[in-house]
Amino acid sequence: MQGRDRGLVLLVPILWGLNFPATALALEHYPPLLAAALRFLLMLPALLFVPFPKVPLRWLIGTGVGLGVVQFSFLYIGIAAGMPVGLASLVLQASAPFTILLAVLFLGERMTPRRLAGVALAVLGLAIIGASRALSAAWLPMALTLLAAFGWAIGNVSARLARAPDPLQLTMWMAVVPPLPLLALSLLIERPLIGPALAGALHPQAIPANLGLAYIVVFSTVIGYGIWNALMARYPASEVAPWSMLVPIVGIASSWAVFGEIPRPLELAAGLLVIGGVILASRPPRRPELRG
Repeated sequence: MQGRDRGLVLLVPILWGLNFPATALALEHYPPLLAAALRFLLMLPALLFVPFPKVPLRWLIGTGVGLGVVQFSFLYIGIAAGMPVGLASLVLQASAPFTILLAVLFLGERMTPRRLAGVALAVLGLAIIGASRALSAAWLPMALTLLAAFGWAIGNVSARLARAPDPLQLTMWMAVVPPLPLLALSLLIERPLIGPALAGALHPQAIPANLGLAYIVVFSTVIGYGIWNALMARYPASEVAPWSMLVPIVGIASSWAVFGEIPRPLELAAGLLVIGGVILASRPPRRPELRG
């Protein structure tokens, strides 16, 4: 990975890590499925200025279903069901091993021993953090967040297969896929909550939730996924995906700052394993020296 792209791939976990406190703020006012639908509905007006991506329709739909419908429906429901946002940012990083597994199964990618060791080290760090906080969340929110991680992996592989010439176009246009399924699910499950949430959307008490939605749409979705899909199209999925393991470091730190979710020393130590694993997995192989 080139130097400029390393900077971009480091920016993405920061944007996504801050997304978790923003999500918690949005869910204080909006029910989860409605909030997930709104984050994509708010993107639709921008499509008037974005050309349709030159990608196969099936991979556009696959990206929208994986990243949009599956990931955010399960993630938002999990948080609303009691998943702490710091812990959610951690468990969601199971998407990296899921992505690598799907890339091996469906893209024919291979894992180098160094990359495998780096992913294993990062997963060990994630497992330690998860074990230290497992008592703070019931099994159902954990399971919902793992399903969200699998949806993210499906979206990653679909974006890789789409090979969009302009990944930002793919990021924007995938937003046409999630709203209808999410709204249908919201009407089915959250009908009594929709009216009061929308009626109070302009009330001053809803300002933090609206600011959270604005951050999610602009910084997490448009900018974050635009960079991510660009890198997924440019490099093997197994090289890009491990960087998402840095998200819980930012997520836990920002949740600490915003909601007082204080991480334990063991979690901080395990976070160093995550960072070390990502660096190891992302290092390019050494080139043999030329002698002459």
